[in-house]
Amino acid sequence: MAEREDAKVSNNYEGLRGDGQPHWYVVHTYSGHEDKVKANIEKLVESSGLQEQVLQVVVPTEDKAEPKNGKMVIKKRKVFPGYVIVKMIVTNASWYLVRNTQGVTGFVGHGADPVPLTVEEVRRMGIEKVSIDLDLHVGDNIRVINGPFENFMGVVEDVNEEKETVKAKVSMMGRDIPVELEFAQIDKMSR
Repeated sequence: MAEREDAKVSNNYEGLRGDGQPHWYVVHTYSGHEDKVKANIEKLVESSGLQEQVLQVVVPTEDKAEPKNGKMVIKKRKVFPGYVIVKMIVTNASWYLVRNTQGVTGFVGHGADPVPLTVEEVRRMGIEKVSIDLDLHVGDNIRVINGPFENFMGVVEDVNEEKETVKAKVSMMGRDIPVELEFAQIDKMSR
């Protein structure tokens, strides 16, 4: 009887499919299984030694402000039900590991070729800190693009370039409410 070696995935980027740089990819899952898929991918990455190729797994959530009994209540909800976002270097081994994780139905992209998110998409989703230059000034009109005040309009009152935050008055329920927002949460409106 011939001795059989255990097939262990090598960590040498063999079968590189992209540019060798880590990018964010969208993975489709069964709805309601996002957290379980995240945990399964992380366990498989650990056991197969692919930590240098599969860097981070995220289930994007947000705090949503909802009026209840005359007060604003913050609730956490999944931003993209049925999807998990994975930062990885795509090799045959990393692609196979993620693609064949229980609960995963596939990558968003063309067949076996996943399409990475753009820097702008990553910024808008708020899944990774990206340095942003918005050229904001006191008095500029803004629109909140994510977070509990999503889709609300506001006026900039103070800009902190170093922290990439603004203090603004957001109009809500007929009142101007002072809030502090990160650059990644807002878009500057044209005058």
